[in-house]
Amino acid sequence: MNGVFPIKTKYFLKGLDCAHCAAKIEEAVKNHPAVESAALNFIDKSLRVEDKENSRLSAEEIQRIVSDIEDGVAVEAFSETAGGHGGEEDDEHGDYDEIKRLAMRILAGIIFLAAALYAPDKKTAFVFYLISYVSGAYPLIIAALKNIINNNWFDENFLMSIATIGAFALGDFHEAIGVTIFFQIGEVFEHYSVARSRRSIKSLMGLRPDCVNLLAGGIFVKRPPEEAAVGDFIQIKPGERIPLDAVVTEGESSVDSSALTGESLPRKARKGDEILSGAVNISGLLTAKVLRPYGESTVSKILALIEDSAAKKAKTEQFITKFARYYTPAVVFSAIALCLIPWLFFGLEFSVWLKRALIFLVISCPCALVISIPLGFFGGIGSASRRGILIKGANHLEALNHLKTVVFDKTGTLTRGNFAVVDVVVESGTREEILEFAAIAETHSTHPIASAIKKAYDAHGGVITGHSIESYEEVRGVGIKAVINGASVFVGHDRFLHDENIEHAVCVGAATTVHVVVNSKYSGYIVIADEIKPESRETVKWLEERGIKTVMLTGDNHITAENVAGLLGVSEFCADLLPHEKVEKLEFYKTKYATHGHAAFVGDGINDAPVIARADIGFAMGGVGSDAAIEAADIVLMNDSPSKVADAVKIAARTRSIVFQNIFLALGVKGVFLVFGAFGMATMWEAVFADVGVAVLAIFNSMRAMSEKI
Repeated sequence: MNGVFPIKTKYFLKGLDCAHCAAKIEEAVKNHPAVESAALNFIDKSLRVEDKENSRLSAEEIQRIVSDIEDGVAVEAFSETAGGHGGEEDDEHGDYDEIKRLAMRILAGIIFLAAALYAPDKKTAFVFYLISYVSGAYPLIIAALKNIINNNWFDENFLMSIATIGAFALGDFHEAIGVTIFFQIGEVFEHYSVARSRRSIKSLMGLRPDCVNLLAGGIFVKRPPEEAAVGDFIQIKPGERIPLDAVVTEGESSVDSSALTGESLPRKARKGDEILSGAVNISGLLTAKVLRPYGESTVSKILALIEDSAAKKAKTEQFITKFARYYTPAVVFSAIALCLIPWLFFGLEFSVWLKRALIFLVISCPCALVISIPLGFFGGIGSASRRGILIKGANHLEALNHLKTVVFDKTGTLTRGNFAVVDVVVESGTREEILEFAAIAETHSTHPIASAIKKAYDAHGGVITGHSIESYEEVRGVGIKAVINGASVFVGHDRFLHDENIEHAVCVGAATTVHVVVNSKYSGYIVIADEIKPESRETVKWLEERGIKTVMLTGDNHITAENVAGLLGVSEFCADLLPHEKVEKLEFYKTKYATHGHAAFVGDGINDAPVIARADIGFAMGGVGSDAAIEAADIVLMNDSPSKVADAVKIAARTRSIVFQNIFLALGVKGVFLVFGAFGMATMWEAVFADVGVAVLAIFNSMRAMSEKI
């Protein structure tokens, strides 16, 4: 089949400064027959479009859609280079240029208003009033006329124009002019706060490297990081951010990886150590060999997660978008009814009710909601990323507020996964023979327990050669069968011993027990211990205190699991689990504890990928550089600290609090002034505050979500 596969394209909307318009643009692009999905992020002005199979939405068609909704916005292809999009910087300057233009119009309006107040006669005063009004209102009126041509009636520019023109026509010159001036002052604060928010968000993107010192022709030259290939040599000077994932070949330094993992303490980087892109070289000069191309580097994956998170909207965000779609028309029609019904049916004075209706129009734009709610969620995601918690979307951040149970994998999640052989118990043969057979049998295994056995064998001077192993079979969840130097060997779980009716005195102990059988005769067992992470108990305690049940799953024996579970204080544990049984246990605990909420699973993201994918919220721990972790998980923890799970829940709770504050603030204030306006108890000045003033307050409140403190 020679079909055209769906294409994902990213665009930059230069000049986009209306949040309500942004929501309309997103909806219009989504509804295009060639589009599978679309997401517009007002904060970074990016539009992501996924085309349907065998379809293609051109940039020209997107430009037409955008221009129909907000004229003057340019659709530009978004460059995925390290430098990002050049238009972003220009547009940031454009934000401040717009603030300057608004300030000039405000000043002109005030000067001519003052001139009108001291004019010698009414005609001269009227001229000054008119100039003062037009100096502030003409951009609104022009934008409104363009929107009318594009059949976009329910727009803030149109509504504000009608309200102020109506007030001016009724002879309320001071109020009409005052409203335009106050509206523009609000616009100044709104532009400033949004620009500041964008700067804060862009600071997260500061991980992106501009260039790399690449070895070419015997000297290091500056090149875009995309030009560096695997195996090339790069140089990182003190104070520079590491541009690519690499392995140190020369030099020694301290590396600050706090931007990736949230860990404040730097670590040493020496010859042979892997260093990750996005970290900062603190002290020494390093030469390193590139391990991965830029597109597959750690920093590239992190930035992609942060940027794409805007496409996955929270239910609250989706509700506000739908609400905004109906709120403005409802208020406008209410204004028309408020104006006409008292006049037509009760014979009341038309001008009085017209003025009250105009106040309704001023309050009819839902900008406070459509700007501040997405900004709050994006700020929460940004705050989490600074702590090494990568949340793939606002929907996952919001879901954390409904967490009822957290299921942890034990090894490497609650424990360090640094296994060590602490004892070898001999039934037949010698200690050295048991360790040798076990180490050779585990040659091809990468499991932490296998690594511990091989490390212990190496420490005793043992050498493993490939010729020792004549055959090898891994029995999933049980152990390993091998033929070593003619001897039939089994290494693993006591389940095999019972299946084969091999006599043995000990099945399990308080630590992990690995049994060794040679030529169907029980030789003995190896005792391997793991260390509990210091922060595991505190994390479990914190979750339990908040009514979130904690469960530990492990393939270890029951005695070992019971011992660890008792030390941690988890609600329940399950031992002797095969990999596929962990999925079944997760389903069981979802039904038991999370019928009316969500169940999370926390694992290493590689061995536990099926369970992570099946959980309502999947955490992949230690996901730096792990494709399996990033693909399967909803939330990626960039280091191996379980305390990050509690941090994520705290950030989610704080973000929800801020979002709800904004909803109650915006709807509450608007609702109060709608009632006051209907009964003639509010003026247009107060109505403008209910519109623009509340939007500014909500934006500043949303910025608290980016705070470092939780």
